[in-house]
Amino acid sequence: MRRFLLLITLAVIVILAGFFGYKYYFVFGRGVKAGELNYFVQKGYVFKTYEGRLIQTGYRSKQPGALQSNEFQFSVADERIAQQLMTASGKFVELHYKEYLGAIPWRGYSNFIVDSVISMKDAN
Repeated sequence: MRRFLLLITLAVIVILAGFFGYKYYFVFGRGVKAGELNYFVQKGYVFKTYEGRLIQTGYRSKQPGALQSNEFQFSVADERIAQQLMTASGKFVELHYKEYLGAIPWRGYSNFIVDSVISMKDAN
């Protein structure tokens, strides 16, 4: 009976570890987003994370004659990339990101984690 409980406990631990790894560490998607960097801040009570917002403009809208604006909210885990973006507010940037299925507090508030800056130039 004791051996059976040990096997059940180990199976539950392995299943939970697999679920946690899949949900928070499996890279669901990769991509590039471009737009004007609206803001970039470091915030948090316990875990200080870097958070930013990119404004992407477009021409399609549900109402005729109106422009569509899309926001891309992201987090940055790498200190070097965060320092690059701290001085880029208002600039046009291209960011490479990874998309995870869930956010964890020490990585950031967003499921989208920027891992590199492809280009950075003035908005005009």
